Amino acid sequence: MLAWLILALPWLSGRVTIPWDAKAHFLPQVQFLSASLSSGQAPFWTPYVFSGHPQIADPQSLIFSPPFLLLSWLDPAPGNRSFDATIFGMVLLGQIGTLMYGLARGWRPAAALMSAIAFGFGGAMAWRVQHVSQVLSLVWFCVALWLLEVALQRPTWWRGLLAGCAIGLLASGRDQVALLCIFVLVARVVSFWIDQRRSALKMLVPAALVSSAIAVLPVLLTFLLAETSNRPAIDLLEAGKGSLHPALLLTSLVPDLFGAAGSMESYWGPPSFPWQGTGLYLAQNMGVIYIGAVPLVLVLLGVARGHIWRRDFCFVSVATILMLIYALGWYTPIFSFLHSYLPGVGLFRRPADAVFPLGALAVLMAGQSLNDWLRTRDERGVNFALISVIAVIASMIIAAVWLATLFERLESTVFVIGTSLVAVLLALALLIAVKRKLNDVGVGLLLLFLVCDLFWHNRPNGATGLQQSEYEMLDLKTPNETLALLKKKILARAADGERDRVELLGLGFAWPNASLTHQLDNILGYNPLRLGIYSEAVGAEDHVASPEQRRFSPLFPSYRSLLADLLGLRFVVSSVPLEQIDKAAIGGLELVSMVQNNFIYENKSALPRVLFVTDSMAADFDEILRSGIWPNFDPKVHVLLEVADGGALVPRRAGNAELVSYRNNEVVVEVVSPEGGWIVLNDPWHAWWRAEVDGQDAPLLRANVLFRAVQTSPGWHSVRIYFAPIAGAFSEIVARASIYSK
Repeated sequence: MLAWLILALPWLSGRVTIPWDAKAHFLPQVQFLSASLSSGQAPFWTPYVFSGHPQIADPQSLIFSPPFLLLSWLDPAPGNRSFDATIFGMVLLGQIGTLMYGLARGWRPAAALMSAIAFGFGGAMAWRVQHVSQVLSLVWFCVALWLLEVALQRPTWWRGLLAGCAIGLLASGRDQVALLCIFVLVARVVSFWIDQRRSALKMLVPAALVSSAIAVLPVLLTFLLAETSNRPAIDLLEAGKGSLHPALLLTSLVPDLFGAAGSMESYWGPPSFPWQGTGLYLAQNMGVIYIGAVPLVLVLLGVARGHIWRRDFCFVSVATILMLIYALGWYTPIFSFLHSYLPGVGLFRRPADAVFPLGALAVLMAGQSLNDWLRTRDERGVNFALISVIAVIASMIIAAVWLATLFERLESTVFVIGTSLVAVLLALALLIAVKRKLNDVGVGLLLLFLVCDLFWHNRPNGATGLQQSEYEMLDLKTPNETLALLKKKILARAADGERDRVELLGLGFAWPNASLTHQLDNILGYNPLRLGIYSEAVGAEDHVASPEQRRFSPLFPSYRSLLADLLGLRFVVSSVPLEQIDKAAIGGLELVSMVQNNFIYENKSALPRVLFVTDSMAADFDEILRSGIWPNFDPKVHVLLEVADGGALVPRRAGNAELVSYRNNEVVVEVVSPEGGWIVLNDPWHAWWRAEVDGQDAPLLRANVLFRAVQTSPGWHSVRIYFAPIAGAFSEIVARASIYSK
């Protein structure tokens, strides 16, 4: 607890905050979750990014994450500090799981404690703490591994239930780290059966049942979303771009060798401007795998002495090697086989994500090695092991110096190489001293040195800890003038019954999802997983942090386009004059304000969220998407449907539709018409939305390529359109089953 407090204090105190994805992506998700719960709404669908997004099926929405559900329930407006405290609270839980795993295996407390400290603040857990969902998955893995170990050794149904709960929460993470960790847990069960030759069905059956009960719904929903998303699968080439370059293995000894802690301009590792031609697409902090000098030396000692290959532990050692091979991706011939034949791998990019479980498994190897180092008084082979470790470390130092010289970075790296060399020599000296004279003081000094080492080498940096002011736009009480003016304009129009959409363009990395924080209906956002048809229609990419990242599509070639009007895109906030991005917008969108060097434009031809039309036309939506050419129709009079009703013999008299209620998962519209027609709701169509007219089920039609429509008869009607993800997913499964049965 004390080690955790010392190492987490810079974040817990508010001196720095976890940056990048933790704030730009995950904090707004939690803020939306909290706002929904506090207003009595279900957080299953959000209208605030990509014109509408199925949060319940998105693994990064954190809806199925107990700690963030608890935070959202306790705090109606979570900010940087409460968010960071929740993450580090989970890190502590993972450390406890690691500690208890070591004790369950009979390790000396010092060995278990060393592993726990290194787990929480070493490797990817330290350098990639901004990847919140993967951090959570690794935490649940350590808890699950501990509970599974206990249940295997002393199988009872209730121990199986506990292990199953942790496994279910792990699987609910639905990311690549969770998938790889589940493979490790399966390997542990298999290795136990091979080693012990006895059944553990007494605990495996309840574990399987409860884990399935917890994970089946989120996994099923995400599977169905992925199939209709912008990335239903990742091909081998695209996945390979996220491989761990072999040179990055040197960061296990010299964490900041390539300048990953500094600015992008100072980084020179693969890939970077100085180190080109790799074909990789990785952020600079993704390849740092430093778990501490003491654990590194212990892993090397364990390999040299052979203690980590003992039969009851070798599954960890083998899993560590396999994780390393997997992380290296296309640099080994094995990854292509795994990508093709290992279930689930083809759904994910970036095999370098395997450094998360790699770090966790490596600290377990270090713990086993330290336990044997402290217990075994036999000196045979110790000198050979020490010489082998020194030879490996010397080789790594030589390689680091050679690379620094090759890239003309030796002068700037002498200090970091030197401090790492001193750290590893001190670790060797302390381990030798403890071996020669085992006492509590020596062990205490070893653990204290580990804390100091991690405090220095894995301290907050440009990749893991920035000032809170960097994310002031994600504060509900922000004084940001751009947001204040934009919200004022939107509220003024909302008073007249309008519900407008906006686009936040090129304002910086943390801005796209600020719409979730401030409840702005944004046509874009930040998320690698989006509805496929929407991305194709609008040209939506992962994010638009800079203006040049705005991609237009055939159907959305300009802000002066029919699709922009149909979306109700009223305001565009841009960091540059709009004509630099879209020359066709000149003269169409009016510059209404300029504040903080940001430009606010208004599209006065934007259409209302709800329209009532009196006629329909059949259209080929796939062809419209491909070509970007609309049929000759008036969206205020006609609706495009995949199958039209043939139209009226004479034009119908116009009716009127009024938006009565608009909530996350429910839209209520009142319509009055003398001869009937269609209400068109300009929100993205999705198979899990349903419709009722006067309380009776009615077909929800896909309209105008992207939107929703409901047909109504003459007279007054109340139309309710609501999101039913569980019923919708069940209907999809039943429909597929009936097709397969035929």
